[in-house]
Amino acid sequence: MVNLTIDGKAVCVPEGTTVLEAAKTVNINIPTLCYLKDINEIGACRVCIVEIKGARALQASCVYPVAEGLEVFTNSPKVRKARKATVELILSDHDRKCLTCTRNRNCELQKLADDLGITDIRYEGEQRVVDIDDLSPSIVRDNNKCILCRRCVSVCKNVQTVGAIDAAYRGIKTRIGSAFDMALNDSPCINCGQCITACPVGALYEKDGTKAVWDALADDSKHVVIQAAPAVRAALGEEFGMEMGKCVTGKMAAAMRRLGFNEVLDTDFSADLTIMEEGTELLERLNNGGVLPMITSCSPGWVKFCEHFYPDFIPNLSSCKSPHQMFGAVIKSYYAEKKNIDPKSIFTVSVMPCTAKKFESGRDEMEVKGLRDVDAVITTRELAAMIKTAGIDFANLEDENFDDIFGIGSGAGVIFGATGGVMEAALRTVKEIVENKPLDKIEFEAVRGTDGIKTATVNVGGTDVNVAVAHGLGNARKLLDDVKAGKANYHFIEIMGCPGGCVTGGGQPIVSAKVKAEVDVKAVRAKGLYTEDTVLAVRKSHENPAIKKIYAEYFEKPGSHKSHELLHTHYQARKQYI
Repeated sequence: MVNLTIDGKAVCVPEGTTVLEAAKTVNINIPTLCYLKDINEIGACRVCIVEIKGARALQASCVYPVAEGLEVFTNSPKVRKARKATVELILSDHDRKCLTCTRNRNCELQKLADDLGITDIRYEGEQRVVDIDDLSPSIVRDNNKCILCRRCVSVCKNVQTVGAIDAAYRGIKTRIGSAFDMALNDSPCINCGQCITACPVGALYEKDGTKAVWDALADDSKHVVIQAAPAVRAALGEEFGMEMGKCVTGKMAAAMRRLGFNEVLDTDFSADLTIMEEGTELLERLNNGGVLPMITSCSPGWVKFCEHFYPDFIPNLSSCKSPHQMFGAVIKSYYAEKKNIDPKSIFTVSVMPCTAKKFESGRDEMEVKGLRDVDAVITTRELAAMIKTAGIDFANLEDENFDDIFGIGSGAGVIFGATGGVMEAALRTVKEIVENKPLDKIEFEAVRGTDGIKTATVNVGGTDVNVAVAHGLGNARKLLDDVKAGKANYHFIEIMGCPGGCVTGGGQPIVSAKVKAEVDVKAVRAKGLYTEDTVLAVRKSHENPAIKKIYAEYFEKPGSHKSHELLHTHYQARKQYI
């Protein structure tokens, strides 16, 4: 342990602690900008500077280690003056169209300027003016607003191990971009959007999908159907000042209905459908010598990562479409027939926690008989924006149910949004079907939690099935390298592209670096989903009466010819990057 004083307060912390972390133990909040706990700790922005007694220069507290007897001053005149000047210089080269910025009132630079009392721009230097990169179907990069904090670079390179972006050029010409000035769309970007949630300002944001939705809603010739993913309900409330992780399922359904959608549906239903198809596929591979391990295909960011970096594992991918794509195909076939509607007049909208779903919905493989499965994808943030635009008082809405035709989703479908949820949902169904008896315990806790890689062995009908779960593509890389090297032997693997799974997807509400340093966001939001699972009457996909009905009336059985035509797909090797 190390003893020091910070602003006259005695502090005792473990050796290796930074001054920034030490200050938090005595409730002293040092402002930061480039800092992102455990991801970007580089002392680049100089906002977190402090004065150290005896040191000739001010030091960045996020990287300065404590030492015995150290005396630290976080609020001296020298510190305040330097900190304010630093932020003023950042603002001098920043596109300050704050009122029309996607991050207005949720911008860390804006808040910092306010906290430091900056009411005027003292420095008016030459500003960089660069073209906005909006060629990606998922992500827009506006380097005119970039502050070069490198948080996006760190999460892309160190957490996701994709490395689609980095700093280029020098001095005032420095900017974040892809190799050879490629557009994001031409780089190995997997569209996960983790760079968006890491960015403290409006330099990165999702490609707008709301205009197409508003246009469809205003078109009387369109029958507009919306579905919402499991993870959306555990985060949407945050956009309206509600508690993090609180499930707002009923209010979400009510709000979507008030926006004017003709049908309001729950993607939990098609998550159950995915389990039926995926579970059947797994059993066929296990029993008939198919390619193992089978790997889930629900996460489009992970699938594109596999296509770029691990094309050898493409045969291992489940052929199942992701739940929202399955639902889109069902809406334009089974639903259209039930409602006697021309499928060409149906416009399907998916509300997703994920920016990669925007890319996925546009893949060539995601259509049947010339009809796109999903016509538009909007993020959780975009749905919130639509609700606000419509003047809906979300927090005070009475709960409503989803529409009856697909209104039933199981608890297994709900937990899809958390890392390990797809695996647990599959195990609930596969084990019970194979053994033909109720589970002794419905929860598979070995695959729960926020560890980067989780493994377990589950006995299914007398056979030990080795399973693994990875979330975040850096962890996926470690797992796949072990499989490739013969160090690990699994039958079934779940991979989610985003750390924590869908609950912390690139389209979820933005959480500041300060909150992320204090709260495990992925665990809090996942808890909301697991809680909802426990209160539902149906908790297994194969027991969902709506699932039983659609197989009896339409698909006949999981893995049938018709289900393969509508619910399954294939993937392709893409340009490899090393």
